Amino acid sequence: MAPLIGETAPNFTADSTEGEITLHDYIKHSWAILFSHPADFTPVCTTELARVSQLLPEFQKRNVKCLALSCDSSASHNAWIPDICSFGGKSESTALGYPIIADEHRTIARTYGMLPASESSGMAMTVRSVFVIGPDAKVKLSLTYPASTGRNFDEIVRVIDSLQLAVSSKVATPVDWKKGDECVVLPSVSDEQAEQLFPKGFNAMNLPSGKAYLRMTPMPDAE
Repeated sequence: MAPLIGETAPNFTADSTEGEITLHDYIKHSWAILFSHPADFTPVCTTELARVSQLLPEFQKRNVKCLALSCDSSASHNAWIPDICSFGGKSESTALGYPIIADEHRTIARTYGMLPASESSGMAMTVRSVFVIGPDAKVKLSLTYPASTGRNFDEIVRVIDSLQLAVSSKVATPVDWKKGDECVVLPSVSDEQAEQLFPKGFNAMNLPSGKAYLRMTPMPDAE
């Protein structure tokens, strides 16, 4: 069963393209994304890992470390990396920029619920899972896609912006929110508190119910 939001991400030690990695030591005081792939040398996976490599500067700005997982050996991963870099337009054929975990026996995949229900034993390929893990080693978000559907990593960057904003400010983010857009004042914050917390002001939406629960405020400045 996959770890739930708020639970500590199960720790593990495994071989990778950058040597042995212990998850909690790797995270340390950073955020992290752990994302799984069905297999090496597969087309959709190649496009995804290339996109993450392209987005590394954005993840680094947000203090996020990336960690991929595929159910093949590190030797296989290393042979695959030049293809990934070539597709992503990297000038150096080995400049992926983050490790790929080896999970040949599906141990980590089973622990994290990365296997499809119909193939929970044997040599099943993993589905496309994503876990966003905070500096406290707790799971902040999980997403799961079928093996046939590539993920949108721009959306994962957006979600990390929302998660990190929620840590620093008493706001939530509304539908289709992007960094810089207005945010929602939490219901637990009174109007009096909101006046102190949000010097840019806030606006209670006039709704048919007459209840002033939907209050919008400009995005707070980063601390």
